[in-house]
Amino acid sequence: MKTSLIRSTLTILIISLGSAALWLSCSRSEKPAGPVDYELAVQGEVLAELTDAPFVPARINQKTNTKVIVNLEVIEQVMRLADGVEYTFWTFGGKVPGKFIRVRQGDLVEFHLHNHPDNMLPHNIDLHAVTGPGGGAEASLVAPGKSAQFSFRALNQGLYVYHCATAPVGMHIANGMYGLILVEPLEGLPPVDHEFYVMQSEFYTAGKFGEKGHQEFDMQKALDEKPDYVVMNGAVGASAGDNAMKVKVGETVRLYLGNGGPNLVSSFHVIGEIFDKVYVEGGTLINRDVQTTLVPAGGSAIVEFKCEVPGTLHLVDHSIFRAFNKGALAQIKVAGDENHQVYTGKEKEEVYLPEGSAIQRISSGKQADSEESLPEKSLDERLAAGKTLYNQNCMACHMDHGNGIAGTFPPLVNSDFLQARADKGIGIILKGLQGEIQVNGQKYNNIMPAVALSDDQVASILTYIYNQFDNGGGLVKASEVKDWRNKE
Repeated sequence: MKTSLIRSTLTILIISLGSAALWLSCSRSEKPAGPVDYELAVQGEVLAELTDAPFVPARINQKTNTKVIVNLEVIEQVMRLADGVEYTFWTFGGKVPGKFIRVRQGDLVEFHLHNHPDNMLPHNIDLHAVTGPGGGAEASLVAPGKSAQFSFRALNQGLYVYHCATAPVGMHIANGMYGLILVEPLEGLPPVDHEFYVMQSEFYTAGKFGEKGHQEFDMQKALDEKPDYVVMNGAVGASAGDNAMKVKVGETVRLYLGNGGPNLVSSFHVIGEIFDKVYVEGGTLINRDVQTTLVPAGGSAIVEFKCEVPGTLHLVDHSIFRAFNKGALAQIKVAGDENHQVYTGKEKEEVYLPEGSAIQRISSGKQADSEESLPEKSLDERLAAGKTLYNQNCMACHMDHGNGIAGTFPPLVNSDFLQARADKGIGIILKGLQGEIQVNGQKYNNIMPAVALSDDQVASILTYIYNQFDNGGGLVKASEVKDWRNKE
């Protein structure tokens, strides 16, 4: 009995020592880099290359630390927030987000902040990469027409947010004053084929999403944390459609992600990809095989993946109404040959109606139109309203250019099916459509749910579709929609 107890004790001790040795080995092999020795000398100096989103400065190949001179100008100016919507942005470098800054751990950064003489307000900069009071904010507060200079040693590796920290801080950030600074290891991060800069943020406007004209900042909405816009790279569609990032099949991509906030956390996801690596919160801890990663307000992340098949990748905040109804969407277009070993696309489709043959409704069961006496809109007004409504309600199936999805959702571009309908398509939107149809010589068999939209909204969407997608143009009136609704 005594011998058995001794053997058991020795076995436990051996296992414990082995586990401890393994833990120490792993800790040594994966120990993240700590702060650099700031006593080490730097050699020479360079002027930092600064870039606007979605682009990133070129990789730094120099093998020794150096003095990096950064010149960043604050500019207050009116720019596009969405189609037909303007906003007075406060910017670092004339764009939102601000310039991407790339340095290496151990570099000495000489920072120059310039406040343009045409600006109305004082500004400063708080770089989360700085070890010092206010992240540099105390040293950089400048009035319009003035410049400030301070220096800092880039002690810690990582991807860091910077922003204005002039009171009221939240307002300065909400108006566009944020960006990213990358402090990479001296040897650089591992090479990839493409690097892109994507930053999410919110805007709080006096008008609702899509309301035309110049919009003012709304402090109460900001305090209530209820943004009208949640966008990628400073505006709705800034890095989507014709402005989408472009890569090829087989290439690797690294995204430098930031969240300027000022309030919301981002659940960042790329529809159609899995992150091979995630640098958690922009630091040195690496997670693998991740679907969605959190990017806190005032925080960051780095994600990497390889593009295996062609198509359009949608970069979204997976708090999903933000993506499809408030603007939190960017795109990467992947060109190249299909790879059916990885993904085949649709192989077969059949109608499946387990709940019966009734068309499903996207509706509360009530008519959405309570504006019986709304005046009719002009063609230009309907086109502007129709574009916003189309993006909110139709784009996911029929795509931004109206080409649909082959074999699944029919195209709206020069649609013989749509043009042949006596109701101009009003009935399709209000009552839905199911069963086999033929559009431009191709058969489609799917279900479109009825959508609860007002007469005015239906008229605007159809006017947009008829004019934007080469269906003969013309103006659809709300009164026509109302007559058809009442007739049915």
